[in-house]
Amino acid sequence: MLINSNFEKYEAFIRGLPLKPRYSPDDLLVPELNVLREGPIEMYYAPHNDYCNPTAQIMIVGLTPGWNQMEIAIRTAKLAMLENKSAQEICKEAKKAARFAGSMRSNLIHMLNELKLHAYFGLADSKALFEDGSPLLQTTSLLRYPVFVNKKNYSGHNPELSKNALLYSYAYQLMNSELHALCHTALIIPLGKAVETVFMRLLSEKKISEEQILWGFPHPSGANGNRQRQFGQSKMEMEKILRNFASLQQ
Repeated sequence: MLINSNFEKYEAFIRGLPLKPRYSPDDLLVPELNVLREGPIEMYYAPHNDYCNPTAQIMIVGLTPGWNQMEIAIRTAKLAMLENKSAQEICKEAKKAARFAGSMRSNLIHMLNELKLHAYFGLADSKALFEDGSPLLQTTSLLRYPVFVNKKNYSGHNPELSKNALLYSYAYQLMNSELHALCHTALIIPLGKAVETVFMRLLSEKKISEEQILWGFPHPSGANGNRQRQFGQSKMEMEKILRNFASLQQ
């Protein structure tokens, strides 16, 4: 299903893009795809997070799509448009291609396998979560559309997410609405401390329950040089959370 979708607003521009094997920032970081701007902060449209899987049992939440994910999502959407697919199909195809694409997905799957998350959901490998036809997974971002600061991928710092009224309000409101659309017993995996701040607020407001949240999971980006150390420090506690979550589902 599509949720709070802005697809129609940007559809015509994407349809009008020339076919290319890969788009450049000059092609896509343009006023026609700009969602908002405040000083050096810019948000641009990408279609993949407009699609939501409401029956998912696992929700993985990143901070914001980066340039790589934006480019893949729009290129995939353009190709799906040429096949006359519906808006929902276009956004779904974009999501399958773009979500945590590249080394991030590999890093993410490796850590999920280390936790043996797949075993709790009857899978042979966590890689199966990302395969076509898997009904288990919903991936999304706290900031649904790609955010850049001074034209570089936003990392949650400079400005700090919790201290920037524009970004924090945007993240909170959209995540709150997305949770309403999702299976209320889904396991939620926030990726990194910046993402966790919003879920701490949602928990304090009793919009989610403590046993749903896998605290301590590091962001899988290759730019996170502390990823392995953070994972090692949190691994035992995350394994405990998973065991408790699984026992409550029985």
